[in-house]
Amino acid sequence: MKTTKYIWMDGKFVQWKNAKIHVISHALHYGSAVFEGIRVYNTKKGPAIFRLKEHVKRFVHSMKAIGMDLPFTEKELFEACVETVKKNKIKDGYLRPLAYYGYGKMGLNPTGAPVNVLIAVWPWTNYLSEDPAIKIKISKYIRLHNKSIERTAKVSGYYANSLLASLEVRAQGFHEALFVDYNGNVAEGPGQNIFMVKKGKIYTPTKEHILAGLTRDSVMQFAKDKGVKITEKNLKPKDFYSADEVFLVGTATEVAPVKQMDKHKIAKGKIGPVTEEFHKLYLDVVTGKEPKYEKWLTYIK
Repeated sequence: MKTTKYIWMDGKFVQWKNAKIHVISHALHYGSAVFEGIRVYNTKKGPAIFRLKEHVKRFVHSMKAIGMDLPFTEKELFEACVETVKKNKIKDGYLRPLAYYGYGKMGLNPTGAPVNVLIAVWPWTNYLSEDPAIKIKISKYIRLHNKSIERTAKVSGYYANSLLASLEVRAQGFHEALFVDYNGNVAEGPGQNIFMVKKGKIYTPTKEHILAGLTRDSVMQFAKDKGVKITEKNLKPKDFYSADEVFLVGTATEVAPVKQMDKHKIAKGKIGPVTEEFHKLYLDVVTGKEPKYEKWLTYIK
């Protein structure tokens, strides 16, 4: 892993090698932490953080969802993210805010445990594959039921579900897993949302059983601005098997074309025109080449 020099911890910068927590921290034992994944891109105007405001807002929402008293305001967290990128002189990278119940109490109920917050950033490389298109497989594990979790929060403990699915399918030669929900409808990837194109129309699963990500929201906004309708509906695996195009989206994944789902090749393994268009537009937006969407960029000055 490539590292940087500083990590922001509870309002102070510490050396990367000294950014440590106690082994009896509550979050280490019970998954009682929340996080965000945010990208930094180099632009002609310098490094820029993509949709930082929205990410920080969701970060705070996630903290509240697991009962955390907020030790910092949204504004303070926003500014801390900017300062962390600036202090580490990062041009392209991945920004990780994390809030966790720390050391001071043990037991499932976290009430009384301190809330700690850190923000780290590091250089970033391709997340899923060096290949231009990826292979995905439906996991034997299903997406966590909405009545078991707070669907709209990014809680660390939830990602044991994602870890199991990823280990399963990667051992079988696939790049990424895909979850169905308890009704057998396609839901999402371990850390991505999914779209498909069929007969010129674009579809994506409803929000009911997914974490509706900010990259998903960005793609849907692109489509709206182009006058292209994206239909949200319940979709079965067979709908995707016969699709003309399939692609995954996420902060780390960006826009990733899918060339195979289970044993089924998508569009004969080629990247389709709609996927290619969204992929290019997304990269143009995050690197500041589309003035219309500059409002989503926080430049590091």
